[in-house]
Amino acid sequence: MSDMVILICVVTSAYFIRGMTGFGSGLIAIPLLALSFPLQFAIPLILALDFTASLVLGGLNRTQTDWGEIKALLPAGLIGGIIGIVALFKLPATPILLGMGAFVIFVGLRNVIAVQSTEPIDKRWAVPAGLAGGATGALFGVSAPPYVMYLSRRVRDKGRMRATFSCLFVVDGAARLTWFAIAGVLLEPQLLLTYLYCLVPMAFGLYSGRDVHLDMTTEGMLKAIGVLLVISGAMLFLRKR
Repeated sequence: MSDMVILICVVTSAYFIRGMTGFGSGLIAIPLLALSFPLQFAIPLILALDFTASLVLGGLNRTQTDWGEIKALLPAGLIGGIIGIVALFKLPATPILLGMGAFVIFVGLRNVIAVQSTEPIDKRWAVPAGLAGGATGALFGVSAPPYVMYLSRRVRDKGRMRATFSCLFVVDGAARLTWFAIAGVLLEPQLLLTYLYCLVPMAFGLYSGRDVHLDMTTEGMLKAIGVLLVISGAMLFLRKR
């Protein structure tokens, strides 16, 4: 029972962030869920919820989507997803958890201290960004940082970036869901029931966060997320001590 209470609180909080920004649910949810659940359960669960959330957010904001950037990121992202899923099932859990903790802390600190150039980058950076996003999405359940690092230097409007990331995740997430289905993970009854159980807190978080999105600056939003990421990443290190 306590695990389900934790699950509801984590999912609601993660999708509140997702409703505000269009990304970040996996960054918040996976490190916290990994404290109580196996990664092979937590990652497919959040991936399925993220895919559902992306369908909702992408449908609401599809007119703002930059499809050219999505087409540039997708090929490498699909290849990276295959690499990440193989690593998830072949590597032991401890190094993956510690690697995720370091990765999440790095992204969080980057947001807190606002390490970001304002200069646009070349579109060829879509290849390494796509590979990194696909691989970390499958291995850690968090594809957002590499994608957002790229998109934030290509798409300056926060509404367009939010819509572009949501639509990107519909296609990228569908591919990763397919790989997990082939691996047999998505067919487990416990995961399917938990997914259905989490739909209501996910929807509540998205709806609440979407209202707040209109009143926050991009800088303030990213710094708040950064603090949460540093805390959640540090918790993974404490868990493995």
